[in-house]
Amino acid sequence: MFVLNSKPLPLDTAFTHPDTGVQYPATWLRLTSLAEKEAIGITEVPDQPTPYYDQRFWWDTGIPKDHAQLVDQWVGQVKQTAASLLQGTDWLVIRSQDLSSQKPIPDWALDERGVIRAKSDEKEAAIRATTTTEELAAYVTSAAFSAWKDEPAPAPAADPVAEDTIVFSGGATTSAFSF
Repeated sequence: MFVLNSKPLPLDTAFTHPDTGVQYPATWLRLTSLAEKEAIGITEVPDQPTPYYDQRFWWDTGIPKDHAQLVDQWVGQVKQTAASLLQGTDWLVIRSQDLSSQKPIPDWALDERGVIRAKSDEKEAAIRATTTTEELAAYVTSAAFSAWKDEPAPAPAADPVAEDTIVFSGGATTSAFSF
C-alpha cells in the first residue's frame, strides 16, 4: 500500500498532491518506480492483513453473534439435514402403511433410520450444551459435527492377482493385465 502524508493512496485512482497541488492520473502509481514515488513523499508500507472471522458466528472480529439465536439456527440445520437423510427411506415407511401392500420395513432401513435419528439427537444435545458462541463454533466446525454415519473399518488390502486380471497367451509369450 502506498501512503502520502499518512493517508493511503488506492491504486488506479487519480490523486492530487496535498502540498504541491499537482494532479496525478489513475495509472501513475502503477507506472512509476519506487524512487519516483519517494521523490514526491510517497512511501510504501506493507498491507495489514485483514483479520479472519467466520461470518456464521461473528459480526466482526471479536464481536460474536447472539448465542441463543445461533443455537436455534444450528439445531434447525441439524433437523433439516436429518430429514434430508431420512427422505431416502421414507418410501419404505409409507409402503408399510399402505393397506394394499403392508410390506414390512426392511431391517437395514430401520437400522439406518435409527442411526440418523440418534446422530441428530446427539448433535442437537451437543449444540444445546454450548454456553458461548466460541464453544458453538468449535463444535460446528469439528469433524464430530460433520459425521452422520459411523465410519466403516478400512477394507483389507486387495490381492495383487485379483479376479480382474486378463491373461493373454499366444505362442511363447504370456502377458497379464490387472485393472
